[in-house]
Amino acid sequence: MEQNILDCIIVGSGPSGFTAAIYAARADLKPELYTGLEPGGQLTTTTEVDNFPGYPAGITGPEMMMDLQKQAERFDTKVHYEMITKAEFSKEVGGVHKLYAGNKELFAKTVIISTGATAKYLGLDDEKKYNGGGVSACATCDGFFYRGKDVIVVGAGDTAAEEATYLAKLVNKVTMLVRKGEFRASKAMIHRVENTPNIEVKFHHELIGIEGENNLVERAVVINNQTQEKSTVDVHGIFIAIGHKPNTDIFVGQIDLDENGYIATEKGSTRTNLPGVFAAGDVQDHIYRQAITAAGSGCMAAMDAEKYLAELH
Repeated sequence: MEQNILDCIIVGSGPSGFTAAIYAARADLKPELYTGLEPGGQLTTTTEVDNFPGYPAGITGPEMMMDLQKQAERFDTKVHYEMITKAEFSKEVGGVHKLYAGNKELFAKTVIISTGATAKYLGLDDEKKYNGGGVSACATCDGFFYRGKDVIVVGAGDTAAEEATYLAKLVNKVTMLVRKGEFRASKAMIHRVENTPNIEVKFHHELIGIEGENNLVERAVVINNQTQEKSTVDVHGIFIAIGHKPNTDIFVGQIDLDENGYIATEKGSTRTNLPGVFAAGDVQDHIYRQAITAAGSGCMAAMDAEKYLAELH
């Protein structure tokens, strides 16, 4: 059977995947992009994007993804609404990488992984109900909408401490709900929380429900897990800051991951430990996690792939 070996396959369709596609297509690599189950990635669950340069009036996440996709397709990127379910990477320079979309086998000289990450949620039905109406997993994305209001941050680690101190500059009051009797955050972050006057920390407290009107958050239902006493807190925003999970399950054992499951890339590059395999966006970045940084690394990945292919000849 004749193998159709592509120059470049892009796995994932957020800002990093589509930006990689735009650059790869313009470099004549004829990329094919597989969107995965959530075309457009995390941005499609974001209502307003106000911090992406070039959109002075702001734009919704889904609209911005459509714009990026149209731009990629304008340069002849082929977009497949399918999910890559398995990968068999070559370890040889110039080797051919094999990917599976269901039963379909795909072959490529370079693969750009931009499968992103998924914010972890508590698993309450109310979180889904109020998502976009006051429930968020990203303070830098959505904090602006709660200026002068009261919010809750759920979590005990560095992410939660960082989100709380960031929000404290914008909002009236931040209430932190910490399940245990102490933080998991680093000393420096704990000091920042303790030295911020408008943050109140409730240890041994958990979020168990959300109440509101018209899918907009008005109150949080919390429980003291030592006394089992329930209470409500009047808030407009609830930020879940219990971490992210990179979407790397299908690459485990195939490629070097860090201790949290993010793909390890060379400093200042998108190169992984495998020749011809590159990673861009939130799947390899647990620090910035912004649409603009993901897009930037997508550009880097396409340029790294182009350079790799050029050096093979």
